[in-house]
Amino acid sequence: MQSTRLQKLLEFYSNEPNDPFLKYALATEYIAINDFSTALIYFEDLILNHKDYVGTYYHLGKLYEKLNRKDDAVKIYQQGMQTARAARDNHAFAELQTVYNSAMGLDYEDE
Repeated sequence: MQSTRLQKLLEFYSNEPNDPFLKYALATEYIAINDFSTALIYFEDLILNHKDYVGTYYHLGKLYEKLNRKDDAVKIYQQGMQTARAARDNHAFAELQTVYNSAMGLDYEDE
């Protein structure tokens, strides 16, 4: 099933190589099959060429965390919060703030 979905996405991408949604979908599909290096290529392309694609920041940050690149994750979360705020996407902003706080160790609970 996953390989069929990946093949279909790659086919769509070959016809629309500048579509940010297809890049995002491919990145998340590669994460699903544990191909993190390829997912990283698509996410980093989105950051370079489609800075306003808000969904990228959360998932790229999480991928950086998975790859033990905490400093990169924190930086991406910060950029994502700025992008979400500019887009007036309060939901994305809140999600990014939550993962940022967690990455910074600020997600403590009251005792």
